[in-house]
Amino acid sequence: MALWSILLEILNRPTLGDALAELVIFMIPLWIAVIVGVLLGWAWKPKWANLGRVMLDSSVAKDSDNTVASQASSSIPTLNLFKIQLPSFIPWVADDGIQKGTSSAPPTMTDDCSSSQVQNDKSSMVNEDDLELLCKLVEEKDGGPAWIQMMNRSSPTMSYQAWRRDPETGPTQYRTRTVFEDATPEMVRDFFWDDEFRLKWDDMVIHAAILEECPTTGSMVVQWVRKFPFFCSDREYIIGRRIWESGRLYYCITKGVPCSSVPRRDKPRRVDLFYSSWCIRAVESKRGDGQLTACEVLLFHHEDMGIPSEIAKLGVRHGMWGAVKKIEPGLRAYQKHRAAGGPLARCAFMAQINTKVSTDYLRSLESSSISHSSEVEAHDSSKKPGGNLPRLLLVGGAIALACTLDRGLLTKAVIFGVARRFAKIGRRL
Repeated sequence: MALWSILLEILNRPTLGDALAELVIFMIPLWIAVIVGVLLGWAWKPKWANLGRVMLDSSVAKDSDNTVASQASSSIPTLNLFKIQLPSFIPWVADDGIQKGTSSAPPTMTDDCSSSQVQNDKSSMVNEDDLELLCKLVEEKDGGPAWIQMMNRSSPTMSYQAWRRDPETGPTQYRTRTVFEDATPEMVRDFFWDDEFRLKWDDMVIHAAILEECPTTGSMVVQWVRKFPFFCSDREYIIGRRIWESGRLYYCITKGVPCSSVPRRDKPRRVDLFYSSWCIRAVESKRGDGQLTACEVLLFHHEDMGIPSEIAKLGVRHGMWGAVKKIEPGLRAYQKHRAAGGPLARCAFMAQINTKVSTDYLRSLESSSISHSSEVEAHDSSKKPGGNLPRLLLVGGAIALACTLDRGLLTKAVIFGVARRFAKIGRRL
């Protein structure tokens, strides 16, 4: 009705010239929207319009190439994500980067490999400070902001819950709880550590290689390359990881670490701030038979991907469940692979070398934390409707563009997020 009334007002101008002038002015935003849509569509087809994509990619890369984040061990962690879990979160598409595969280069054996040395050396890449932080996160005694529930889904053999929170500084933090029926903690531990098998089920990781390893403690440094949206370069991760064991309870820590032996490149861009750690344990099956035949995975994840936070959050919210549902088929395929006597990958072998800790020691780590738990709040997804003409044009154009694309939920979410941000700018003006 608002659009029709504007057209009637223009047609009621006293002269034909005035009416034509008003129509031209009225059509300018529409033509701009069409041109922007054509340019986006052109950049979307990298096979015959790669120049547009490269220009967009370089402009995004220049804005944040000089950003160096602090290490995750000194901050409160936040899902890339995931296919998080978040580490393999959403099937983004990009044409540049390293081809999917593992490196044939032999790993480097670290010199400081004795369990006592690494356990007591606070300067090592993944150390007991990281274990203490993960213990506090698991028990919700880290003193961070309240967790906001954002998802609660299930399938016949898997249940999934997700929360998020926004710290005063740093990226959004995610916490998820996944319970797999008929799975052991040891199998799930090996599954998430096995990069060679990950390349078969995680279509976001296109390259994985071992850079360093310590056969005494099981500590590793690995390199990942992950696919990102068409307007961004792929992302490179240098990840330090290690597992602590207490009975059949496993604390699996992975985080971004410095690595001078791998030089930085323009493409793929390196992600410095990365934290993704699990607590894996056996729990009772939902069948209620009292048997600990299910496996619970508590994941804590955050990373600074170099993407505007609101757009990243929107993409995660829209694409999370669809991506998480793909994890279970990967796990079941891995169970069959192991049951059939398939070869054990080097990463999976290293996952079985753990640092043993006692229950009393874990309790001492938990008791050293701030003595209050973060409260879990219900997610309020209500939104205020808006409604001026420029905002309608921008959002409507984004909807039309998104509905013509077939590149996945995150891509559409990015377009919606961009339109929403510009719409807010227009409303303030």
